[in-house]
Amino acid sequence: MFKAVANEVWAFDAEWVPDPVAGRVLYGLSAALTDREVAEEMWQRNGATEDDPMPYLKTLLCRVVSIAVIIRRVALDGAVTLLLHALPEHVDSAVDCDEAVILSRFLTGVGQRKPQLVGFNSHAADLKIFIQRSIVQGISVPAFCARPDKPWEGKDYFARGNEWHIDLKDIVSGWGKATLSLHELATLSGIPGKRDVDGQHVAGMWLAGDVKGIVQYNVCDALTTYLVWLRIAHFGGFFTAQAYHDEQERVRVLIAEKAQSPWYEYLLAYRQEWDRLMPSRIGHAPASQSSNGC
Repeated sequence: MFKAVANEVWAFDAEWVPDPVAGRVLYGLSAALTDREVAEEMWQRNGATEDDPMPYLKTLLCRVVSIAVIIRRVALDGAVTLLLHALPEHVDSAVDCDEAVILSRFLTGVGQRKPQLVGFNSHAADLKIFIQRSIVQGISVPAFCARPDKPWEGKDYFARGNEWHIDLKDIVSGWGKATLSLHELATLSGIPGKRDVDGQHVAGMWLAGDVKGIVQYNVCDALTTYLVWLRIAHFGGFFTAQAYHDEQERVRVLIAEKAQSPWYEYLLAYRQEWDRLMPSRIGHAPASQSSNGC
């Protein structure tokens, strides 16, 4: 369990796909091959089977195509603000969609604000691909990479087990068959999980040019990550029942405000799914408990 909730929390999620440039360079593939053909060759060389035609590739061989983040910011007077940001901001802009631009903007923002990062499987995957691909792309983000001389003297995104990068999967999950997914934990908690799209669809969407669909899927995953974090924080005693209710209401307000823009209208479907799941969730807190907890 984490020990504290910082005054600025960034619950984030990222999407990535096979990188055709990496495939051509690493495997010496012809420049005449299409991106789809290169991706298929990459999958073949990494164990593709009839049952698993698109096996998981090393993150180094992939390119980041979207990062979404929900930001919870507490002011000095205690006022709470929620923000939603997604990269690329403009899916029709080649500059905004450039991997180096996406990574640089996100990691520069983290370095400047020094928030408490929250992800799901982010120690093993998201943060690792950010670092790997930033190195490949020649990006410099010294503020993000800065480390204190001693663990208690500053914020450190590279030290495992500290309070500045919280991986929810590390807190709730086991190993092997005991490993749970964000979708499973969220859905049973009355929170929208995967719906029409999951991670297996992202590569196909990218090859089809559907960057908009990827960003929308990414935003919904970031919302789910944030809502699961709220629930775990409530479990840990950081939010009372009333405070937890209020925090969820802030998310509803954020969705309503964002959905006024045609770009974010899809969030209304997310809220509808949330409304549908809430009454059927397994975890209804009892109205009262005896002193022995029985």
